[in-house]
Amino acid sequence: MTATTLNATSVARIRTEKAQGYLIQLCKHFAHKIEATYADNKGRIAFGAGVCELNAEDPAVLVAQVSTPDATQLSTLEDVIERHLKRFAFKEELGVQWVRES
Repeated sequence: MTATTLNATSVARIRTEKAQGYLIQLCKHFAHKIEATYADNKGRIAFGAGVCELNAEDPAVLVAQVSTPDATQLSTLEDVIERHLKRFAFKEELGVQWVRES
């Protein structure tokens, strides 16, 4: 993604005992088609429409932050991350609630 201002942001704090595992799984999954990296308890997925920053520093909470220059794309990025995360976490019922930041 080119250097663009990512001024539309949304954050979800997801309670799970597998925060780091899901972070790694999301990054590995997307790395097959787009730029996705992870190290320690942080991950980054670069979509064409924006980025998703992942943080699992708290082992019981996965923080996902999606950012995009176009607010109309924010819902799409939220949906992509949420659908994949819930698919990976099929053995538990995750509560994902996105909070828009201005």
